[in-house]
Amino acid sequence: MFDTVLVANRGEIALRVIRTLRRLGVRSVAVFSDADADAPHVREADVAVRLGPADRSDSSASETYLRTDQILAAARRTGAQAVHPGYGFLAENPGFARACADAGLVFIGPPPGAVELMGDKINAKEAVRAAGVPVVPGSQATAPTDEDLVAAADEIGYPVLLKPSAGGGGKGMRLVRDRADLPTEIAAARRVARTAFGDDTLLLERWIDRPRHIEVQVLADAHGTTVHLGERECSLQRRHQKLIEEAPSVLLNAETRAAMGAAAVRAAESCGYTGAGTVEFIVPGIDPDAPASASEEVRDFFFMEMNTRLQVEHPVTELAVAVGADSARLDLVEWQLRVAAGEPLSFSQSDISFLGHAIEARICAEDPERDFLPTGGRILTLDEPRGEGIRVDSGVAPGTVVTSAYDPMLAKVIAYGPDRPTALRRLRAALADTRILGVTTNTGFLRRLLAHPEVVAGHLDTGLVEQTAQEQPALLTAPYSPTNATGPDASATAEPPSPAHLLYYAAALARHLELTPAADPDGWTDPFSLPSGWRLGGTPAWTTHRLRTPGQDPVAVRVRSITAGNVTDATDNSAGLTREVELRLDEGAAHRARATLAGDRLHLTVDGLQTTFSLATDATPGLAAGPVTWLGIEGDAWPLHAYDPVVENAAGAGAHHGALTAPMPGTVTVVKTTAGETVRKGQPLLVLEAMKMEHVIAAPHDGVVTELRATAGATVAMEDLLVVVTPAEDAPAEPAAAPAASAEPVEVRS
Repeated sequence: MFDTVLVANRGEIALRVIRTLRRLGVRSVAVFSDADADAPHVREADVAVRLGPADRSDSSASETYLRTDQILAAARRTGAQAVHPGYGFLAENPGFARACADAGLVFIGPPPGAVELMGDKINAKEAVRAAGVPVVPGSQATAPTDEDLVAAADEIGYPVLLKPSAGGGGKGMRLVRDRADLPTEIAAARRVARTAFGDDTLLLERWIDRPRHIEVQVLADAHGTTVHLGERECSLQRRHQKLIEEAPSVLLNAETRAAMGAAAVRAAESCGYTGAGTVEFIVPGIDPDAPASASEEVRDFFFMEMNTRLQVEHPVTELAVAVGADSARLDLVEWQLRVAAGEPLSFSQSDISFLGHAIEARICAEDPERDFLPTGGRILTLDEPRGEGIRVDSGVAPGTVVTSAYDPMLAKVIAYGPDRPTALRRLRAALADTRILGVTTNTGFLRRLLAHPEVVAGHLDTGLVEQTAQEQPALLTAPYSPTNATGPDASATAEPPSPAHLLYYAAALARHLELTPAADPDGWTDPFSLPSGWRLGGTPAWTTHRLRTPGQDPVAVRVRSITAGNVTDATDNSAGLTREVELRLDEGAAHRARATLAGDRLHLTVDGLQTTFSLATDATPGLAAGPVTWLGIEGDAWPLHAYDPVVENAAGAGAHHGALTAPMPGTVTVVKTTAGETVRKGQPLLVLEAMKMEHVIAAPHDGVVTELRATAGATVAMEDLLVVVTPAEDAPAEPAAAPAASAEPVEVRS
């Protein structure tokens, strides 16, 4: 075994590897960018080395985690004998694997030749086809031209799937249903592939109806033994990005499981594979209403690709697969290390079996209410779930700043149970107990997805999430979401208010509590400084809290004391506790309420119904509207801003009609327009990329580009002004010119 191993990655996978190294008594070396200087993986390692230019701060992946020379220098400097690449970044880069070998370092992964072969999806398909593994019909040219791809699509029929040959993780994939759309989609896919992977070669495959994505974990040593560790179902996806993974798959019978496992072993052996890897298959789904087929039949399945690294979802295999008579669990990172150190596998295929069921959910910095656009910010509160059968692999901590420079995944929550229903229940409960405030995430969305009737029944396919979002959005919408608070709270006082209105009530009372001054050392509080609304000879006055959430109209929550009828009552305000009050949302009905603050929990009682929210305040200096109140419940969280109509109206007076702002923090990769250009409604103006997502900014109407602030390669924050398109009838005769922007895309990360 090695004495020192460098982990060439960041976030949760770096932490995952470092913890196994510590358990084995191996010294760990972390690497970090300036943005990650205080990250958990840096603190957890035995030693850490900075990456990036010596003369300036640059945390981009291309200047840090993708710099082979700097990583090898860090290994030499710290005396590392081996490098673990994790996943992403350089994990599937054959050049990096060769560079490690040339530097006398062990690359903890397969041989460079295997990485290179399986990293080229076109040649990989031919290699496994020769080994007797079924493949999806599609293009067969080594480097197909646009014309080759169009011809292949015409031959196999639509719909078809475009995939970058050198890519992975779903990035750049395009589903094309109409021949007329294919040229545009080819161009977009090539651009993404060139930016992300440095290679714009594409392949084209037949789209399988109701497809299920099922992969098989393989493990091979250098002594001729290759085994499979069963399958993982990864069919719950959005934009080809996995959301939920589980093992075993509810679809497969024993015969199909054995056939797929044997095919995965042949695929690994065809390239001389060693270490841990994953062979991905596409499996035609079953129509739930169709007659059941014989249980012993082997279902169709087709090879998609092989990932020559550890997968994000490897924990479900570690939890659900047992080895030997004592049902021991495997640590796949440990076996990566042992195989790389030359040890043989200590078990055979007959020793491996499934025992129980495991399900994983990926928590990402993205906003389901804004079409899953990437988010960012500083994590104010982080509480990760605990309990029987719960595992959390996380890469963040309170205070972590989430940027657009890296992958959006923050953590993985995995649940294990003796059966699938138990694992599902445990994971839903764990996600409800996950509290992340300060950064909008998909946690609550994942919890609701796991409660979807089709998911519970095991009727999965890769299109289920998007189909549900279009046809049954209520199934996936957060009940407390401000998007549900349309119009004033018109419910009668006898009816409890809607959950969405409770969110606004909680924010208003949290701010109301902040108005209560701290008592003097002798316990006295000036009664006229309290937010009681007490008035001499009259009913208490309303205190109005004006609030807004991003993308929603502002609301006004009015609060007044019920009991402040005299000075004694008015001054009887305990810190963290409101007296009983009346609440009104805009012109809606009044409700009786009180709130109690206990630590970072706000207990809100409205009309006798108590609801508990997590509470945090972002008081970062420089926030335009002042401190932001964050409230969380059942895995969801929202920022609520103070709304000042005077300030907003003043700002609005100078706003541009037709102004287009950044819908997410990210990097401008392409600018397709110039100042003064006449554009048509829907015409693409620029492309913004962040966290594996490409977002096209299009003209909202016919008009003239009168202002262009975006430049290719520039990093922008959410809501930064990018371009202004003035309607044709309002455009000046000679718009002011601006420097033309380059249309060349730039690489922002792997």
